[in-house]
Amino acid sequence: MDVKTEQLKLKRELGLVSAMSLIAGIMIGSGIFMSPQTVLLNIGSPGASLLIWVLCGLVAMLGALSYAELGTVIKESGGHFIYILRIYGGAPAFMAAFTFIFLVKPSAMAAAALSIAEYAVAPFYGSCTPPQLVVKCVAAVCILLVSTANTLNVRSAMSIQVVFLVAKLLALVVIVIGGLVTLAQGSSGSFHDAFAGTRLGLHPIAMSFYQGLWPFDGWANLNFVTEELKRPEVNLPRAVMIAIPMVTVLYLFVNVSYLAAMTPHELMSSNAVAVTWGNKVLGSWGWVMSVAAALSAFGSLNGTFFTGGRVCFVAAREGHMPDILGMAHVRRLTPSPALIFTTGISLLVLIPGDFQSIVNFFSFTAWFFYGITISGLIYLKIKKPELPRSYTVPIVIPILFLIVAVFLVLAPIIDSPQMEYLYVSIFILSGALIYVPFIHFKLCPGALDKLTVLLQLVLEVAPAEKNL
Repeated sequence: MDVKTEQLKLKRELGLVSAMSLIAGIMIGSGIFMSPQTVLLNIGSPGASLLIWVLCGLVAMLGALSYAELGTVIKESGGHFIYILRIYGGAPAFMAAFTFIFLVKPSAMAAAALSIAEYAVAPFYGSCTPPQLVVKCVAAVCILLVSTANTLNVRSAMSIQVVFLVAKLLALVVIVIGGLVTLAQGSSGSFHDAFAGTRLGLHPIAMSFYQGLWPFDGWANLNFVTEELKRPEVNLPRAVMIAIPMVTVLYLFVNVSYLAAMTPHELMSSNAVAVTWGNKVLGSWGWVMSVAAALSAFGSLNGTFFTGGRVCFVAAREGHMPDILGMAHVRRLTPSPALIFTTGISLLVLIPGDFQSIVNFFSFTAWFFYGITISGLIYLKIKKPELPRSYTVPIVIPILFLIVAVFLVLAPIIDSPQMEYLYVSIFILSGALIYVPFIHFKLCPGALDKLTVLLQLVLEVAPAEKNL
């Protein structure tokens, strides 16, 4: 029995191509089809919006390189949670896990599913706004489909990721080529006096970054599955260095294409910028952009789900969530209880959510924990330089990233305080109400034992060992 338990581990199935597809596939999702208009709306001018996109790519690269070093020092899956746990201890790590499991990851999945649904149903309603009930039902079906694929098999989930990445790259290349052709025909009005109307306040700049960084979200997701990555000391930094520059260049050219085909006013007033672009540039083939955007978001949802379930799985394995969530299927070797639990939370977040508010809540919360995690790397570099690491970055890189993270957390609160930020902060701190009695003092330790045994039998799962 001990031998079997020892052998029950999540396999290292992800090579360089899968790793790169996971990063780029999550990044290229709904954001590039839905955020350009809100970036432009917040910052006020085409020139400044393009600059924001370049800076967002740079910030994502700084963060990803820093996380790559963390991933070679702490070679465990779990991303932010495991890094904060190993550096700062249990209480802040639990708050990170609690927030990511119940707010950040479900919000990312709900936003991706909503964007799939909006693009999928748009052609059936013409110029009319689709009913929210229809949109949310389609979004729920998408979440359930992705959940099923990820629960059944790791390879099937990764195959979906690679196939959809190829499809979305082709879609973005079509947009880029269409934009270049439009520019060649002399449509460059958006770029005359490109910085006129730029808004320079703390709030508009921070909100522009929030919306611009949303399409780059995914740069840290490979660190959630380090134990399933082949040769992580090589493939983790290599995948980052290939995927993020590629995505940044594509995003920049896609935004140039949007501005070539539309005036700034048309872009800002568009509900689905890729569809509007398709109707103006591709004519009767404009519906292709709806399909491309939906497929793109579906690939991103699949990757987000793949990594999101691992946070719950690792937190349970470390004793910060119920034991059943830290178990894996005895034959398929997938963390199926954690994935099923993540599905349920995502469906709950979907009910009241709308895309815009989800992005803002997600961004504020995520950047708070990005900052804490990167401060941990700075601490390790100063206090524990002797730790073995196969990859390292100059300390100036995490310091610059930390400054950006602090700005993105504080700027909108200082410049335009809203109750929503207080609610999110209370939600994060409320994790202490669970951690202190149930995790630290271990009250009611056997309360879920009977339910755990029952679920083990029903789901055919057993405790999984670390794969280091």
